[in-house]
Amino acid sequence: MTEKKKDVLQPVDDAARRQAKTLVRSARYASLATIDPLDGSPSVSRVSLATAMDGSPVFLISRLSSHFANLEADPRCSLLVGEPGKGDPLAYPRMTLIGTAENLGQGPERAPVKSRFLRRNPKAALYADFPDFAFWKFTTSRASLNGGFGRAYALASSDLAVPSGALQSLGEFEEGAVEHMNADHADAVGRYAVKSGATSAEGWRLATIDPEGLDMTFGDDVARLWFDDPLKSAQELRPVLVALAKQS
Repeated sequence: MTEKKKDVLQPVDDAARRQAKTLVRSARYASLATIDPLDGSPSVSRVSLATAMDGSPVFLISRLSSHFANLEADPRCSLLVGEPGKGDPLAYPRMTLIGTAENLGQGPERAPVKSRFLRRNPKAALYADFPDFAFWKFTTSRASLNGGFGRAYALASSDLAVPSGALQSLGEFEEGAVEHMNADHADAVGRYAVKSGATSAEGWRLATIDPEGLDMTFGDDVARLWFDDPLKSAQELRPVLVALAKQS
């Protein structure tokens, strides 16, 4: 009699969903795997990463690269996120996202994606508008999360979804809010960073806002602060930020 194989996957819960979303929102880069159209071989490269307001990973690549041509031929691809630290790299959480990528071209999504991407990757401003570069948006169909020893999860796209209520209104409001907070409330941004786990409040800048939280940067470091509850509209942002500053 064949022994039944033990299922190593854990039930997906809110903690796993938050860890998965944090890995994506906090990622500075990802390994991008594409399909070589010549023989179907997998081809892996590294790309700088940011996220759209809805949580979709976005990256900026050159038409001169092989992965650009690969994606034009076949949009199926995968991303590996999760940054190792000292010691055993396999001891750190990581996640593989499986889906497709779309070249945003000069469409309406390019401007907000570019703005968010450059706030996370400011050096990319040197080449973001070169004619051979394009922003691509990744749509996740499923994901595999390794959250640590004994913590493996198979996630559906719905597990990574962002509540849609505030997406449009916050998208129109976000860039101005980020500029205002960095210019006039840098002390509050520093307190947000400490609340998220940073050891010092100095030097942090607000990079992006989404309905579920804030992302802040200090050099190569990224800090993610989650709201207690997702925003339902952009009008809820100011009182939430004030309350967070008072709590910090």
